[in-house]
Amino acid sequence: MYVFANPNPHKLITDDCVIRAISLAEGKPWEDVYVELMVEGYIEKELPNANGVWGQYLVDRGFTRHSIPNTCDVACYTVKQFCQDHLNGTYILGTGTHAVCVISGDWFDTFNSGDLTVLYFFSMED
Repeated sequence: MYVFANPNPHKLITDDCVIRAISLAEGKPWEDVYVELMVEGYIEKELPNANGVWGQYLVDRGFTRHSIPNTCDVACYTVKQFCQDHLNGTYILGTGTHAVCVISGDWFDTFNSGDLTVLYFFSMED
């Protein structure tokens, strides 16, 4: 089920989906995640929201990356379907242009991203 969530301290609707998703998944303040991603980006000489930067950030913190098999020509595995299949656990989904946090089968976002296609995801290891 979609749950509106915006941990951005100014409640801005902006291009900070990676920071929002990680903040929600880790239970950390938005500002802390932003600074940590900036440092990771500086080390890698990339922007903080570059896929490689936030992906490495998650792996360094115990997340595991998984790919979704490319078995159809159109959108075949949506955020909503992923949530129906993953009722337990914490995940960050990547759609190619967006990142969204999933906790216990609910997706948390500033808009209903349930129809977006999941390309890969990170699972939090307990």
